[in-house]
Amino acid sequence: MEIITADLCDEFREKVKIADPIFKMFGKRKSFYGPVHTVKVYEDNVLVKKALQTIPEGSVLVVDGGGSTRCALLGDNLADIAVTRKLPGIIVYGCIRDSAEINQMDIGVRAIATHPLKSIKQGKGLEQVAVQFAGINFEPGAYVYVDEDGILVSEQPLV
Repeated sequence: MEIITADLCDEFREKVKIADPIFKMFGKRKSFYGPVHTVKVYEDNVLVKKALQTIPEGSVLVVDGGGSTRCALLGDNLADIAVTRKLPGIIVYGCIRDSAEINQMDIGVRAIATHPLKSIKQGKGLEQVAVQFAGINFEPGAYVYVDEDGILVSEQPLV
């Protein structure tokens, strides 16, 4: 099912929070939605991989990478895990790499930039905590709706 964030804003204006428009679009899926699962990391993607391997099918992984533009937190190998596990999308408040490959995959990815350097692998960070970036809060269990026009978050499912 394709969602249209403009229509959701029109119908549920008081129920949605809208992220600041700071993200670039990657992957074949231009729209996606699902329940939010979070990780909070900084230049370390071990928990990103773990989450992609374990969160429920249909979930959207929201990665608070602290906005770092010094390395990538997601590349084609991790995106492939998400595709295989039928995750519709990933939002990264940080960078990705292998964007040409990701753009050929059946997934939606939003990130602030690309960077060719991979992250460190120490396993530091937090899982399933509320994260704040782009002017809004992403709470585990909330619902996120994404298309070419933006990112919306709602406490309740809208579709």
